[in-house]
Amino acid sequence: MNLQAPVPPANRPPRIEVIGVTGMPEITEGDRLGGMIVSAAEGQGTPVETDDLLVVTQKIVSKAEGRTVDLDDVEPSESAQKLAEETGRDPRMVELVLRESRAIVKTDSRRGIIVTETKHGFVCANAGIDTSNVPGDGIVSLLPERPDESAARIREQVSEELPGVTVAVIISDTFGRPWREGHVNFAIGVAGINPIKDYRGTPDAYGEILRVTSIAVADELASVGELVSAKAIGVPVAIVRGYGYEQGPDGVGALLRHRSMDLFR
Repeated sequence: MNLQAPVPPANRPPRIEVIGVTGMPEITEGDRLGGMIVSAAEGQGTPVETDDLLVVTQKIVSKAEGRTVDLDDVEPSESAQKLAEETGRDPRMVELVLRESRAIVKTDSRRGIIVTETKHGFVCANAGIDTSNVPGDGIVSLLPERPDESAARIREQVSEELPGVTVAVIISDTFGRPWREGHVNFAIGVAGINPIKDYRGTPDAYGEILRVTSIAVADELASVGELVSAKAIGVPVAIVRGYGYEQGPDGVGALLRHRSMDLFR
């Protein structure tokens, strides 16, 4: 017999739910992603609700915005050809990497790796250009030009489809990390959520004032979304429900460490 009194609802421990959105068709340029997400979520019996957070993979955003390129249409420059020889990469791919980057951070000729700082300020391999999950040989996807605007547009479209329903949106992509093995999903665009939860100035469990702790919640939510939206199973969107995020106007730039503070460069 359980003699323990039931826990009152107000005192239940925090809990979130992560729901993969299935049933979305192949995305093509011009598609209205917000409406498609709402329809797919409703079709599987998990309609979008107010205060939900949508984690949308970069690939479908790039497809909808026409950010795909046929390598046959790319003419490599001399600098691209030289770097391609050094790294063993396709010179057309290297040309796109250079076009999409502010600076080259690191190259590894042994493994053919080119790490760059993109025009957005992201530090990642190959400027985030990807050959997976795109239809056709020689077709690659580029990152959205303005990912925060992409997230805001999806958020607005959801509100148009569901009047009175307010959501937050994170655009996610998979990056490596310089200090650990394995890849994780990061936020590359946000709308309707403060990407960082700042604990500075608040007391810890023992009453000590925290001075440096701030949590990249947008990155954490992007990663938890990946657990149900794996690359190979056709689930490009996740609904995160029950997380009490702070609304705010800050974009993904709040997550980008200034070069002068970056110990790896």
